[in-house]
Amino acid sequence: MLRLTALALLFGLTTSCKKSNEKDAEATPLTEKPNFLIIIADDAGWNDFSFHGSEIETPTLDSLAQNGLILERFYTYPTCSPARASFLTGKPASRMGIVAPISDKSELKLPDNITTLPQALKKLNYQTALIGKWHLGLKPENGPKAYGFDYSYGFLHGQLDQYDHTYKNGDSTWHKNGQFINEKGHVTVLLTQAAVNYINQQEENSDPFYLQLAYSAPHIPLQEPELWLKRYDTIKNASRKAYAAAMSHMDSGIHKILQKLKEKNLTKNTVVLFFSDNGAQEEWIPTTQYSGKFEPNYSLGSNKPLREFKTTNYEGAIRVPAFISWPKQIKRGVTSNVTTVTDWMPTFLHWANAEKIPPSVEGENISYLLNANKINRADPVYIRGHIQESVMVYPYKLIRSRHRNSKPEYELYEIENDPGESTNLSNQKKKILQDLLHILELEFVKDSPIINKELPN
Repeated sequence: MLRLTALALLFGLTTSCKKSNEKDAEATPLTEKPNFLIIIADDAGWNDFSFHGSEIETPTLDSLAQNGLILERFYTYPTCSPARASFLTGKPASRMGIVAPISDKSELKLPDNITTLPQALKKLNYQTALIGKWHLGLKPENGPKAYGFDYSYGFLHGQLDQYDHTYKNGDSTWHKNGQFINEKGHVTVLLTQAAVNYINQQEENSDPFYLQLAYSAPHIPLQEPELWLKRYDTIKNASRKAYAAAMSHMDSGIHKILQKLKEKNLTKNTVVLFFSDNGAQEEWIPTTQYSGKFEPNYSLGSNKPLREFKTTNYEGAIRVPAFISWPKQIKRGVTSNVTTVTDWMPTFLHWANAEKIPPSVEGENISYLLNANKINRADPVYIRGHIQESVMVYPYKLIRSRHRNSKPEYELYEIENDPGESTNLSNQKKKILQDLLHILELEFVKDSPIINKELPN
């Protein structure tokens, strides 16, 4: 990827602060490898957490955020499969042909020739587990075990009935270690208990662990017990009420998991990263899904004050709530430095004292960005979805919308002062638009030849 030193000629950016911080981060080996607990919400919006001012109560996540480092400008992908693929490989998902959710009978999966984060950590004597959503291969043989997870439990598809544990077309999806199983209980409860049990097996002086807990909440279909629904009797819209209940249910489960970490004396040296896989979904209007069992949901998540919902490349879809807590190494606070889902693999491997980062990784080691000081990241941020693609060299962001029978449309935003993306600057700042378009096209041609051939130009 193009480095900031080259982009400085285009945008007049300063690199000295970045270089000093990155050098310091890379020069400090850790004496003890940390544990990793990654918690991923599904379709949770910017305005769906009380620490962002929402009416939804998320006290556990509020506390964790306030005692950690809030990542105010954390970017992911417009939809779930690309976000998870990029997170686990440190590579833009479009390089692997994954630009949209993997669904129905699709044979699409993670490539077998790219080293994943759990595979790399296993070489460093980590125990690895994935509990919850996979969505990177719909058959057991293409499940978590094939990509480095010692233990896996949850669901292979992108969504499921919270009690029947089946996909929207009736397919089996609930599994344990690659074997489909039948089990009773609400998905949030089952995933929480599995994570508690896993941590309970860990000992303070044993091999470190990597646990990725990917909840289904607050993704549709929404089927929350009355215990959680009655907390939101003040919300009159039934869909939004059920969505809020799902958020609080998840938050309560996370509390149990953090309490188990504390009980096992593992809190101090466990990295806890929380983020939503993408922004909130606006509505859900099922027809034949789940044999017509569910009513339409016309009001789900909220991304206010950011623009739009999942599937787009606007801020509401790709800029998501996120924070990281590691009491031993990271100071609490808020950072506006730009970080991305692609960056965690090289960063985690650095913290785990890996001697080398796999050559397939394109993300940055962002140790130098994880503080309250304002620092420009070294690489541009390139994100390709199935509707649009964007490139960002902060504070400017270019969005391109391609159409099969007409010319592409371009939008340029200065997102520092216009996070709602209300003023398109493409006609006023043509030089910046052309500079960013040049970067976008260089990234675009490196993507999978399959999707570059199939999608419109």
